[in-house]
Amino acid sequence: MGRARPPLRWAALAAALGLAGCGYGFSQRYVARGGASSIHVRPFENRSTLPELGASVTSALRTELARRGADGDGGGAAEIDGEVRADEPVVSSRGGATWHVGLTVRARLVSQGAIVAEHVARRETDFVGGVDPLETEGRRALALRRLADDAARDILRAFER
Repeated sequence: MGRARPPLRWAALAAALGLAGCGYGFSQRYVARGGASSIHVRPFENRSTLPELGASVTSALRTELARRGADGDGGGAAEIDGEVRADEPVVSSRGGATWHVGLTVRARLVSQGAIVAEHVARRETDFVGGVDPLETEGRRALALRRLADDAARDILRAFER
């Protein structure tokens, strides 16, 4: 029985060293339909009443592509473009404490001049209103930014090969 413990100690030490690691890992590079591994995101057409919403969606897509190592500078053969729409906020609780808003993003993956894929991401959320209209508007903008981030992840999953 005394001999069974040293291998167990060595196994525990090896597991601890493996978990401590040096920070390196393996990841699979993002490849979109049509084989594109570098994708440029063109500014999205904003069809909402919020002037910054198209830029928010464009930025969210570029950030997600950068996380996947697939952000392009416009010189590549693949691009994502599209349009953004937002619902006007509506009160969703008594007394106006909670509001509801929705975001629709229609995106196209274009490779070598041809549309390879299209996807519509629809996201909705509730947000708590503020003590005045300015604070409520700020909270709506934050809620839409979170929806844009979520829609960007959904779009890239849909365009992945």
